[in-house]
Amino acid sequence: MNLEFFIAKRLIRGAEHKISISATIIKIAIVAIALSIIMMLMAIATGVGLKNKIREKLTAFNGHIQIQNYDNNVSDISIAPVSLKQDFYPEFKNIEGVSHVQAVATKGGVIRTEETFEGTIAKGVGTDYNWGLLDEYIVAGRLPDYSGKLNDEVLLSRLTANRLKLKVGDSFFIFFPKEDDLSSPNQRKFEIVGLYDSSFEEFDGTYFFTDIRHIQRMNKWESDQIGNFEVFLENFDDIDEKSKEIYGQTVSDLDAQNIKTKYYDTFEWMSLFDFNIAMIIGIMIIVGGINIITALLVLILERTQMIGILKAMGASDLMVRKVFLYNATYLIGIGLFWGNVIGLGLLLLQQKFKWFKFPNPEEYYIDYIPVHIDISTVIILNLGVLLLCFLMLLIPSMIISKISPVKAIKFE
Repeated sequence: MNLEFFIAKRLIRGAEHKISISATIIKIAIVAIALSIIMMLMAIATGVGLKNKIREKLTAFNGHIQIQNYDNNVSDISIAPVSLKQDFYPEFKNIEGVSHVQAVATKGGVIRTEETFEGTIAKGVGTDYNWGLLDEYIVAGRLPDYSGKLNDEVLLSRLTANRLKLKVGDSFFIFFPKEDDLSSPNQRKFEIVGLYDSSFEEFDGTYFFTDIRHIQRMNKWESDQIGNFEVFLENFDDIDEKSKEIYGQTVSDLDAQNIKTKYYDTFEWMSLFDFNIAMIIGIMIIVGGINIITALLVLILERTQMIGILKAMGASDLMVRKVFLYNATYLIGIGLFWGNVIGLGLLLLQQKFKWFKFPNPEEYYIDYIPVHIDISTVIILNLGVLLLCFLMLLIPSMIISKISPVKAIKFE
């Protein structure tokens, strides 16, 4: 057995170690390490969880990449039609990593009730639309069915429904302007079959979902003409690379724009999460490191006589340093263990029960604090903390080389 490890283990298990003057300081150091890892785990899990949740909502309503006409239209309204007859539709065969392509069209209008009115955008979708991404946001009723004949079913946001005092089962009239005759707008009557709530006011207060054939008829388009395509990727991290590939695979009169470009301000705001997480990790490592250094110095001072005896028996400074580094590493390990148990336990409870809510959900686009736990990140974090704390202990452990055996050994 390694002699240094053997001595360190005896010191840890010794009864005098538990009742010595350093016991309280050691406990404080362990608690500091535990609290540090708890704070780091929470910062990473909630920060990444919030980023992922916002990205999911942006993707659910827009796709990762949008393909539309190359023109000066910067609005959310479809103006010039795009042909469905494209090499990449209904499946992108030339580019790997694309999971789904769907055709949509949008048209602005005004919903009118007996008491009030509300400006909105009708998002026309067809049988190729991936409703699975919106399932979790359905709060009442059901999803519309556009697989058969043209119908009047729509999915409205709860926010708009509350403003208009409507509910599932109600009908409403909406007026769409005609491009050639603004004096006599198109009028449609729709029935609400479901309500959604994404907590993203930019979407909830703007869009409702209807059959794309309504928009095609009002715009006098053919059945194979749509507003734009929404492309979904298997991995969000590939969005920049795939945007370039998709742009290169489309004809010259089509443009490809990803949601990072379309919602630039939102993604810039989310990039601050990474800075905050890094800052919290840095502060917590410093706090934990200072506490464990203090504990190590107290252990060394308390065992000065033992150090003198070991040196007198021929032990080198490196050997004695290893004894105390093993001891300190053990304390770090105890702190990491309890920090992970408590931290991951709290995160799993939050993930399941969603107890903790945002006081101002409209600012974070979600009402509860989301959690994302990645095992590989947890392992890397623990190994990183252990390594950094160990490196921080190397310098204070050099005090052992300054201890003289003659002065350290006390005779009764």
